[in-house]
Amino acid sequence: MPAIPPKDTANDSSAPIEYDLIVIGGGSGGLATSKSAASFGAKVALVDCVEPTPHGTSWGIGGTCANVGCIPKKLMHHACVVGKEVDHAKTYGWKNVEKKGHDWATLTQVVDDRIKSNNWIYRVQLNEKGIKYYKAWASFVDKHTVKTVSADKNKTEVLIRAPKIVVATGLRPKYPDIPGAEHGITSDDFFTWKNPPGKTLVAGASYVALELAGVLGDLGFETEVMIRSRPLKGFDNDCVEKVMEALAKHSVKIRYGDEAKRVDLQGEKKKVKLNFEKRRKKIQVTFINKSGDETSDVYDTIIWAIGREPKLESVHLDKAGIKLAKSGKIIADESDRTNVDGIYALGDIVEGRPELTPPAIRAGQLLGARLFGCSFQLMDYTGVATTVFTPIELSTVGLTEEQANEEYGADNLEIYHGYFTPFEFIIPQDNDKEQCYTKVICKRNDPRTVLGIHFVGVNAAEVMQGFAVAFKKGITMEDIQSTVAIHPCSAEEICKLSITKRSGNDPKVQGCCG
Repeated sequence: MPAIPPKDTANDSSAPIEYDLIVIGGGSGGLATSKSAASFGAKVALVDCVEPTPHGTSWGIGGTCANVGCIPKKLMHHACVVGKEVDHAKTYGWKNVEKKGHDWATLTQVVDDRIKSNNWIYRVQLNEKGIKYYKAWASFVDKHTVKTVSADKNKTEVLIRAPKIVVATGLRPKYPDIPGAEHGITSDDFFTWKNPPGKTLVAGASYVALELAGVLGDLGFETEVMIRSRPLKGFDNDCVEKVMEALAKHSVKIRYGDEAKRVDLQGEKKKVKLNFEKRRKKIQVTFINKSGDETSDVYDTIIWAIGREPKLESVHLDKAGIKLAKSGKIIADESDRTNVDGIYALGDIVEGRPELTPPAIRAGQLLGARLFGCSFQLMDYTGVATTVFTPIELSTVGLTEEQANEEYGADNLEIYHGYFTPFEFIIPQDNDKEQCYTKVICKRNDPRTVLGIHFVGVNAAEVMQGFAVAFKKGITMEDIQSTVAIHPCSAEEICKLSITKRSGNDPKVQGCCG
């Protein structure tokens, strides 16, 4: 890598501060890259600042996952699990256990406390590793120089310079282009909002939309999900069907085929600047369906969960000459290099990369090692497992049945599947028991190489993590079936699979111990 052209700074008090690496973005990928590079002795600067949402919500270092994504989502999901356990307690003989209603403010406070704790932990880690943290806005001056503007009231400007720069700024939720869209919120606002959301419309069909809807339904709020086409695109259809059936049983109403045409504050005829926390007015949504028919309904809250997009205008990538895709994301190769020598990009800001935290963390660790640790290892994006934390969880690794059909042809596949009742649902006779389902997709030839594993049920993420390791190494259906299962548990249902779709036999598990 060529060095930065020398610059005469002997008598220049405003000369840039020199680093080996500048990382723009303090999310999962940026933090991982910074810490990895620093562990190899690099002098690293990390620049991070969050643009507030239209409703003024902002947060500290850690990115989407730690602040407004995976972590608070899982905490709220677990709050719902705890509520269900309270409902079941008397069935197991526990006395004087009664659910007397849920306090939204208490939940959001403990979630906010956890988020702030994470922010502090990240700052401590950066300090311990000698990484200079700039809580500031970053923008390119040229391909080696970045201007930082502090986020405090002083707006202090500092120039920093490095031969290597990494862009890991992530994505932000989209707002629809309709009148009144500003009266809704996104997941960026949801987790620390102090007011109970009341009757809520969630617009979207992604895992974010369905997870938030599941939380709200389980916490007792009247909840609807507006889905224009099909939910959870990219996930296995049979499994998605079970997730949607379970959502309906958890008091979530689905509006299929509708789109929001406009949003109005009830009783307001002029546009007003919305302070979402203080607003007490109802929101009226006008819907339009595929036939052009209009309907309307009134809500307390609208949550837009219609996808995510880059917010790179203020970074001035053009001054460094960085090329973008039509989507607005950065173009980078398999080694995370952009078209500009010395500039890299990683995480979901890169075109074609999964919008998931764990791949970004691993990619950042590997990038730091390649840049400063003499490593050549590249990130492998195949076989990445993921989980949807809806009331009945869906976890998956590998190909869906639909993807496998397209790639190999249905005649060349064997699909093993089965329904089961988790032990958690046996005594309470929970109404979710019929939604628990697992499927293994494999080649029909010998050996029956496994192409995908899917699981819908309790603790799906915990179940799939172990299978994901085996899948990554390459396994056959014989490997799964010859593994002696742990009994009794839900994960054993994957090892016990013996019914194929081709056979036409009933895939419902009838027995227990043999």
